[in-house]
Amino acid sequence: MKRFLILALLLIGSLMALAPSSYAAEKKYESWNAIVDEMDTILNDAYDIYFMKDVERAKARVNNAYFGFYEKHGVERAVMSYISGKRGTDTEYQFAKIKRLMTDGASNKVVRNEIDTILKMLHEDANELDGKQESGWSILLASFIIIFREGLEAILVIAAISAYLVRSGHLAMVKVVYMSSLVAIFASILAAIALHTVFDISGANQEIVEGIAMLLATVVLFFISNWMFSKAEAEAWKSYVEEKVQTAVSSGSRFALGFAAFLAVFREGAETILFYQAMLVEAKEHMDMVWYGLVIGTIILAIIFVVIRFGTMKLPIRPFFIGTSILMYIMAIAFAGGGVKELQEADMIPVTSVDFIHSVEVLGIYPTVETLVPQIIMVFIVVVSVIYYKAKHSCKKQ
Repeated sequence: MKRFLILALLLIGSLMALAPSSYAAEKKYESWNAIVDEMDTILNDAYDIYFMKDVERAKARVNNAYFGFYEKHGVERAVMSYISGKRGTDTEYQFAKIKRLMTDGASNKVVRNEIDTILKMLHEDANELDGKQESGWSILLASFIIIFREGLEAILVIAAISAYLVRSGHLAMVKVVYMSSLVAIFASILAAIALHTVFDISGANQEIVEGIAMLLATVVLFFISNWMFSKAEAEAWKSYVEEKVQTAVSSGSRFALGFAAFLAVFREGAETILFYQAMLVEAKEHMDMVWYGLVIGTIILAIIFVVIRFGTMKLPIRPFFIGTSILMYIMAIAFAGGGVKELQEADMIPVTSVDFIHSVEVLGIYPTVETLVPQIIMVFIVVVSVIYYKAKHSCKKQ
């Protein structure tokens, strides 16, 4: 708990260090409609350029609307906090769809229709956001949602790994997980500073960094969860303990566990810090509610951590390892979808829509072939692994 509170204090301190004054040089907008009006001009300009057959410049204008306004000026954050996460995801994919159609050389009419669709979505959202009276309570709720949504996955990963280490008799290794999380906080702070002030990294490059981090986390978590499941049977666990309990965890395992904790925190750390920095600027007289929401969210995350970390200690070995490995599998599959989605937003991976699938952000499920295929493959590997370990266990019993 002490280490968790230290991480939370570092996050809060980083928000104060990244002073709102860094936004001073940027143009201020009086309403969400004012921002969307500029996006309207840019997207119509993108269509005019596409009409003149300059595809790359047209796509660059679409990127300008998305990264330079939708993300940079907080429209994405506001939509996801005050309207819904699904609406934010649908809007992001509409931007990606327009760029894909331009790349594929779609007719002017098709591109025009899709641009009209996104303009309609943007204006509807702006009207809804401007119509909301930003009370202190609504700001507190938005602040809470950000830290809870972005922090929950990291807390689940760190708590599950910590519980596993304690249960396996490697209490000293828990420090590696906590220190890796601490390093990830510092790395997130540095990345936030770099993204906003030092390097002026483009929004697309930020998506690439986040996407790669999530895919790396997918590989590490999938490896760990598969290993945990293999030890779920009492005989396998007893054999493992007899072999390893007298020795330290191998350097390879030490690295994998620490790296998983690092990536779980770092993958969204910088973006979360920048979200709060922008929120502090916009909150004005309700700035205190931003802090209250952050603190409440942090406390609830701490409670979740404690429940998983200590509450699972009394479970029998088999359900403990099966439950922990299932949690890791789910997180790995969610990270896979999220990682591909980030790279799609950066134009690194194409977007092929699947109309009958709806976004389920908490599970990393998005309506595109490119996000679903790796997840289906991972589910197939999980099923094969379960069958293999079950068959192996049955053979040993006979």
